[in-house]
Amino acid sequence: MQRWPTWVRRLAFAAVLVLAAATPGMAATWSSFQCQRSGCEKAGTVRWIRPLPGSWTVQNGMTGTAPAAGQAYGALGAQLVAIGSGLTVFAYGASTGQRLWTTRLTGFAPGSAITAVRVWPGVVTVGVTPPAPGAPPTTATTPAPGPPRREVVLRASTGHQVRAYPAAQFGGAVAASPGTTVVVGPRAVTSYANRTGAVRWSRPTGPVPQDWQVDGGQLYLAVAAGGYLGSAPVTALRRINLATGAQRIVRPHGSPYDGALSLAYQGVVVFSSARWATAYSGSTGRALWQHPNALPETFDAVAGRLYLISGNTLIGVNPQTGTTLARVNAASSSGLYGVREGAVLGIDHGGLGKAWAYDIATQRVLWTSRALPWPHYFVDLSGIGGSAPPGEDAVLLAVCGQVGPQPAGNTTPACARPELAVVNR
Repeated sequence: MQRWPTWVRRLAFAAVLVLAAATPGMAATWSSFQCQRSGCEKAGTVRWIRPLPGSWTVQNGMTGTAPAAGQAYGALGAQLVAIGSGLTVFAYGASTGQRLWTTRLTGFAPGSAITAVRVWPGVVTVGVTPPAPGAPPTTATTPAPGPPRREVVLRASTGHQVRAYPAAQFGGAVAASPGTTVVVGPRAVTSYANRTGAVRWSRPTGPVPQDWQVDGGQLYLAVAAGGYLGSAPVTALRRINLATGAQRIVRPHGSPYDGALSLAYQGVVVFSSARWATAYSGSTGRALWQHPNALPETFDAVAGRLYLISGNTLIGVNPQTGTTLARVNAASSSGLYGVREGAVLGIDHGGLGKAWAYDIATQRVLWTSRALPWPHYFVDLSGIGGSAPPGEDAVLLAVCGQVGPQPAGNTTPACARPELAVVNR
């Protein structure tokens, strides 16, 4: 998957994209809210709001409501919402907001922190990254430095810690169930049996971390000397079946792949470079199409479109042919965090913030939520977890129901009532 440069470019685009037009309401003053009426199923309705534990602050702009120290990671599933901060994971029922369990992860060196949360049927996987070099040394009671990251598997029903597997820094779980977990590790993609921790199958990937993307039941992993941190071109792709481990090497025709692996959808892999977004067949390596001055952004599984960013414009294309099917032009400032079922999802910032959806076909606002002060959406660079995962009918946001007093000299006010909100979409 594409690393920080692409994410920075995406945020730069989000900073100039606005599609909402409704007038903001008053700041929220409720807590532990749950909608009881039949109209709660309507898109844009707040399904529930629950208190968030810990210390949080509020900031204008895209940060919104954020932890006072470190970062928070969240994921929305069909049955469960999971939030991770520090080394603690909190779980809520996706339908009701009922607090289900709290798990403090153990066995990690001081300074380690959660850097990813992903929800799967029956399990939650949590990426934990050790402290950076120069952090306090380990002691006799803490483990020595190990892999760049470990992927912890928790039971979704209880939060019980089942296993912890070695993972690449920007790797982790790419498929998981109560029985098995497939992890992109430091030197291999490996499928583990959760009951015993035994290796079911493993495919070596080399000594350096590589870009990767998931497309349905297939994992595409780049082959480039030096990995994603190097400048060498991608000369091949490993196409690995996540169920069986069957691997196929897919090479481009003639020249290496153009750019870095950035997106995969419907058997098409898209590479990004300074000049082009270039699509190739994921099974043959044949070049399919190019878009100049564009970056791969996301896909919409329901609409069957792949989305690119070109300047301040969001472009929906046919993944097989590159034919433009939709176009949304930018106007001002807001936060974009997904395209789902033909609609762009975004938030307005600040104390009168709200969530909204904009229909790409009709070029009009579909819905806006009630006021959600200082909204913050959760992201996962893999595209697997976060505030609006594909297939789910809701959006997950952190908000601040009440701002606390601002100490003199402190430019970041504390949030006296941090909350977690789920909005129907």
